[in-house]
Amino acid sequence: MRLFSEQSRKGGLRLAAVLVLGLAVFAGAALSPEAALAQATRGDVAQESPTGGTVPGNALGAASDAEIWRQVRQGIQGTVSIPDAKAGQLIQSEGESWRAWRNGPLSTFGGWALLGMIIALALFFALRGRIKIDAGPAGRTVERFNAIERFAHWLTAVSFIVLAITGLNLLYGRYVLLPILGPEVFSAITIAGKYAHNFIAFAFMLGVAMMLVLWLRHNIPNRYDLIWLSKAGGLFSKGVHPPSKKFNAGQKVIFWAVVLGGFSISLSGISLLFPFEFKMFEGTYATLNAFGAGLPETLTPMQEMQLSQLWHTIVGLFLIAVILAHIYIGSIGMEGAFAAMGSGQVDENWAREHHNIWVAELKGEPMPDLRGHGGSGDGKPQPAE
Repeated sequence: MRLFSEQSRKGGLRLAAVLVLGLAVFAGAALSPEAALAQATRGDVAQESPTGGTVPGNALGAASDAEIWRQVRQGIQGTVSIPDAKAGQLIQSEGESWRAWRNGPLSTFGGWALLGMIIALALFFALRGRIKIDAGPAGRTVERFNAIERFAHWLTAVSFIVLAITGLNLLYGRYVLLPILGPEVFSAITIAGKYAHNFIAFAFMLGVAMMLVLWLRHNIPNRYDLIWLSKAGGLFSKGVHPPSKKFNAGQKVIFWAVVLGGFSISLSGISLLFPFEFKMFEGTYATLNAFGAGLPETLTPMQEMQLSQLWHTIVGLFLIAVILAHIYIGSIGMEGAFAAMGSGQVDENWAREHHNIWVAELKGEPMPDLRGHGGSGDGKPQPAE
């Protein structure tokens, strides 16, 4: 009797184990992809799952809703419980467009523009040489710029050079410097450059504002500018010196490029310094649409940042190209030009040849010859003493 009970107990355990194993195999088969596919083929899943391929909890079921993913890909905005509402956008498609523009046409054409300017200036120097004072130094000087004017110029110039170098590093550094310096040194230089770029930007803004206040009245276009432009400023011809007041037409172009470009790049820079705080492009697009531009008037905060970064880079590259030409003329390109912003005193013959009307007004002399030959009050250069 006891033996029978023991055998019965063991048999029951074996039966229970077989049943458990059978249930496990059945469940595994039911949950396997092959089984699910077979059931879907028979239509069992369609009968047992809710319509539309969804299951309780608003999660996708066996079928995918193509329209939902299309909207996600196009940047549909959802809601989140965290403070950062931007996290409700699962995919930000414009980010790929921004990356493609920044690393593609913008970097490529910007690099060619800067290289082209350097090559053009080198060729000009090789063909024209240094522009000399035709009458030779007079040995007398006149004050061209006072201390405040020179401070405003050098504040803007030095800060811009720092901004240009650090900005170019952000755009091209990983392609040019990283392979040479290595990741550790390049990282340290780039981080230091980032902080320098952020804080020195305010010095540049101050310098641009000072130049606008100091020189605005001297940079209003006048009739002499047309004569200067028609003769290309005498840059390509020896002995030709078109009439000019304190600033000639070429200098006025530089002035307005720096002021307007500096103002624009400062606005985009402020937008980047204080992210997601401003909607500059949304307002700009709305203004342009009044003239039929057909631009989107509703932009996400991330789109605003991307557009600000692209515009900041475009204007920055443009200003660098312009300032390269300005540096060339103000240094090796023209004899006597650097003294204007160095000591503030320029040779009188230099002043008469390049700014003859200004000298005449400064000294109370008769109106000089406007034909563009010579540089004195009577149309002839002053001999050196």
